Amino acid sequence: MSERHDTVVIGGGQAGLAVSYHLQRHGREHVVLERARVADRWYSQRWDSLHFQFPNWSMKLPGFDYAGSNPDGFAHRGDVAKLIEDYATFIDAPLRCPVDVRELARDDATGRFALDSSAGPIDAARVVVAAGPFQRASIPACASELPAHAMQLHASQYFRPSQLPPGAVLIIGSGSSGAQIAEELLRDGRTVYLSVGRHRRIPRRYRGRDLLAWMYETGMVERSKDPPAGGVHPPTVLLSGSAGGHDMDLRALAADGAVLLGKLEGVRDGAPTFDASVNDTLAFATRAFEDYVRMVDAYIRDHGIDAPEEVPRRLPEVRFDPPRSLDLAAAGINTVLWCTGYRVDFDWIRLPLFDEHGNPKHLRGVTACPGLCFVGLHWMYKYTSATMFGVGEDAAYIADHLQQSA
Repeated sequence: MSERHDTVVIGGGQAGLAVSYHLQRHGREHVVLERARVADRWYSQRWDSLHFQFPNWSMKLPGFDYAGSNPDGFAHRGDVAKLIEDYATFIDAPLRCPVDVRELARDDATGRFALDSSAGPIDAARVVVAAGPFQRASIPACASELPAHAMQLHASQYFRPSQLPPGAVLIIGSGSSGAQIAEELLRDGRTVYLSVGRHRRIPRRYRGRDLLAWMYETGMVERSKDPPAGGVHPPTVLLSGSAGGHDMDLRALAADGAVLLGKLEGVRDGAPTFDASVNDTLAFATRAFEDYVRMVDAYIRDHGIDAPEEVPRRLPEVRFDPPRSLDLAAAGINTVLWCTGYRVDFDWIRLPLFDEHGNPKHLRGVTACPGLCFVGLHWMYKYTSATMFGVGEDAAYIADHLQQSA
């Protein structure tokens, strides 16, 4: 016999717990199912030295603001995990873990949802999928064509330099993870080859405030955006919270010894090949930097804000002429790190709700299937939808929607 609930929330991370807070506000019976443990990815899929990329003051969930003594610092990943665990206790979430939901379907006869889980069958009138955007490591198929001598790891499997075999490291992907890991490996004395993808470079602090503070001040965090066609989002912004938070610039990594390569094209005869986009990519990042500086300067001027004058740090625009292919053995490369992000994985949802790319079709998290909603996806409604400081707004909207449509 199935276990029955009014509402089931799938996922016990920040998004699922925020939904639970607002469901409790409505007095709606529910259960939160988490397949591992609360904040598991912060414990098991993040490298040891990682710090939160936004200031501590932004670590807030509904009804639960940061209350520590260092609001302008950057929390270690273990402290972030602890905060999420503390939040689950604070709201007394009806949490069940580990419970893995293996299939979600809908009974057309009753209109209720049927969940096949590791805890047995579960029946629900409403379901909120809060599994997050980091579900399955995205590694290109050409990885299988690389030489067998090279260890291959996804960023979610990397923890520390000593974990890797001796020798040089090839990092594919220069988002925040790739750039920060490259920085750590360079400090460890490794030779690093970094395949560069399109990104935006923005100063960590400018004119007395952190990037996020200016985003709040100028209204950038309020920008809403429909899910783009094909799930393609704006290029990532390089950020780091390590060492008290600092600028990330791939030219600085090159000055420290990193060999910058173009975007990976494929593998030919065991050798990875790269395009010739490095200089164009770095020029794009520089334009993003200058656009941001001009925007903040104009905002300060137009609103009469008292902010210290500052000349942002700029490195020389050196041009690079990197190799277009790489013999791993000849270069002494014994490790390939795939910092290539994640993709959503909703194959377990047996409902026709997805586009050709596997992304759920929704309007602000509400799907065409009555009673089924999503929370915590990138750009679900705003830039902040998948962030700790922004997910609460989406969670409140979904909880209100379920209450009104009950």
